[in-house]
Amino acid sequence: MQIRDLPYADPGVPDVRSGTRFLLWLGRNQLGGQVKALLWGLLLQLGIAGLPLGVGVAVQAVVDRDGGRLALAAGLLVGCGLAIAVGDTMLHRVAVTNWITAAARVQQLLSRKTAELGSVLTRRVAAGEVVSVSTGDVEKIGWFVEALSRFAAAALSLLIVCVALVVYQPALGIVVAIGVPVLTLAVLPLLPRATRRADVQREKAGKATELASDTVAGLRVLRGIGGEELFLGRYRAASQEVRKAAVHSARMWALIAAIQVLLPGVLLIVVVAYGARLALDGRITVGELVTVYGAVALTHHPMRNFEEIAMAFSFSRPSAKRAARVLALTRTTTTTDAAGEEREATGDLYDPLTGLVAPAGRFTAVVCGDPDVAGRLADRLGGHPTEPAEGHTSVLLGGVPLDELPLAAARTAVLVQDKDPVLLSGTLRELLDVPSSGAVRAEDALAAAQCGDVLDALAQASVDTDGDPMRTRITERGRSLSGGQRQRLALARSLVTDPEVLVLDEPTSAVDSHTESRVADGIARLREGGTTVVLASSPLLLDRADRVVLVHDGQAVAVGTHRELLAKEPRYRAVVTRETDEELAAAGSRLHGIDTDELDALEGETA
Repeated sequence: MQIRDLPYADPGVPDVRSGTRFLLWLGRNQLGGQVKALLWGLLLQLGIAGLPLGVGVAVQAVVDRDGGRLALAAGLLVGCGLAIAVGDTMLHRVAVTNWITAAARVQQLLSRKTAELGSVLTRRVAAGEVVSVSTGDVEKIGWFVEALSRFAAAALSLLIVCVALVVYQPALGIVVAIGVPVLTLAVLPLLPRATRRADVQREKAGKATELASDTVAGLRVLRGIGGEELFLGRYRAASQEVRKAAVHSARMWALIAAIQVLLPGVLLIVVVAYGARLALDGRITVGELVTVYGAVALTHHPMRNFEEIAMAFSFSRPSAKRAARVLALTRTTTTTDAAGEEREATGDLYDPLTGLVAPAGRFTAVVCGDPDVAGRLADRLGGHPTEPAEGHTSVLLGGVPLDELPLAAARTAVLVQDKDPVLLSGTLRELLDVPSSGAVRAEDALAAAQCGDVLDALAQASVDTDGDPMRTRITERGRSLSGGQRQRLALARSLVTDPEVLVLDEPTSAVDSHTESRVADGIARLREGGTTVVLASSPLLLDRADRVVLVHDGQAVAVGTHRELLAKEPRYRAVVTRETDEELAAAGSRLHGIDTDELDALEGETA
């Protein structure tokens, strides 16, 4: 895989059982790149290891006044130099490719999971954690994948050098062969503590990122209540904790680095002292001593890869664990039907968990006392249960479980618009250019959503579009628009798609009552003949529905029209009219003898 070949046609199915397994899965999927990096790394390391041999041969040639051997030594040094230059260049090239392609694979997997789960992702995982995984964690994971092959090359080259020294000069080679493994294993007892400190730092950094993300997202509210300084103080405290944890972690890594500098120096002193004695006794030549000395001195270079791989693993393992936790999330916990691609879903929408039924072709309103319950129900109706216990009972569309349909088919069949929809940056025409049946024009959807004032505002804001609102750019997340304008544009976008089933969660919560009434009429008119489910508690919307379902304590407990439920169901009246228990008791005694005219008058007051 080359960088120019990205993105992957298929990033694969990751092993998300643990962070370590996820890292190993990434390594296996880039085996070709790992082998290339290993071979180029071996060329580099062996080129470096060959320098002492060339120098030793040259020194001994000068001592023996042997011109032929001196020329041989010069050729050997030139060859080692070329090997180092080519190996270093190509290793860097391949290693960076491994890093980027691994990071790209993880980003593609995260993007695919985000598209699969939609808004449910941030219900299951904190938004700050998602941001942390998709940015900093991706880099750390790529670092480990890139460092793995260089570490393997360094370890293999050290083994080759030790064996070669034992063969070349057994007396000193044995000392080196014993000392090098001791040096490489000396820092192992410190690695668990360093890893724990790195984990603490990463955890605190993640919390600080989440706090910063939440603060920025709620900045408008914080300014309204004067809470900026409070949250800024919390972030300052969190950032100081991150700084202290980073310093605490860095001290341990500095100690490991110091040990890896100190111990090779000790080995070098031992080799020089012992080698000098052997040279004085005539058991080895000066050239051989220089060769062994140089080989030991240069072992510091490959041994730095041992420290790097330890750091890379300790930093990337928590990152891989977080990434695996996000990638392990699924639409439901049921098993997908292999024949799902051939099944077509049409008909009534039925939720076995709550008992809610939305008949095909009807406008059904659902009333829940708790907005959070309404949000989770909306996700369920779209095939995305938000809690593990909910995954065992999939919503049925025409008798077909939604989680047995391919994701694309389920999305085409059921569209859910949550209470806080997001507008992507771009022109209004691009905003409304979404996959659709083609039966609903953008103009009709905008009219039904009462977006006339939004179009006027966009036309006035346009500078180089000749007053065409469809060509006016909308800023990121629609920040230049009011909450009601964003909500209505999102509704128009949902209406344009014209799905089999449209689920709207509080689609008019940010608009005034007059606009809400017209929007309710527009939805009913444009969705005539289609299955529409609106979760709301506004009497203006409820009165336009063909049927209203009251969900209480997680169960559908009453069904009827808005007026029927007002007259017969006290729990419904408590949610819709927000009456107290005393008012409900008084109203219950009056409703026994109320006539139709009185009910109409009461309903008008409620509206």
